Amino acid sequence: MPDLPPRVLSTPQADAWIARLGAMHGPLMFHQSGGCCDGSVPMCYPRGEFKVGGQDVLLGHIAGDVPVWIGAAQFEYWRHTQVTIDVAPGRGAGMSLETPEGVRFLAHSRLFSDAEATALAAAGEPPRGQS
Repeated sequence: MPDLPPRVLSTPQADAWIARLGAMHGPLMFHQSGGCCDGSVPMCYPRGEFKVGGQDVLLGHIAGDVPVWIGAAQFEYWRHTQVTIDVAPGRGAGMSLETPEGVRFLAHSRLFSDAEATALAAAGEPPRGQS
C-alpha cells in the first residue's frame, strides 16, 4: 500500500502558536465541529477539556503529538480534503485557547487527488473517539 497522505497538516506559524499555548496550558488538542461560535473553525483546548465521543473522527496529529478531531457530520463533508490548520491575526468568537492572544486558528483545505483518495479509501475509515 502506498504512503497515505495526511488528512491534517499545520503551518509553521500555527506550530509556533501551538507550542506557545502548550507552554501556557499543557498538552493540547483540536476539535472542529461545524457547530457554534465561529462555525467550522478548529478550536484549541487543553487535552482532556473537550470530551471526544464516538461521533468524533481523528484526522491525525499536528505539531508533534497534538490530536485533531472533527465531528462525524463535518467529516462527511470534508473526507475528500486535506485540512491545514493555520493562524491569522484577529480575535475569533469562540472558546479556543488562542482567542485572548489576538490570533485565531483557521482551516484551509484542498481536495485529495484521485490517487490519494483511492489510497485513503483502501486504508479504511480513520479512528473514532470512544462512545
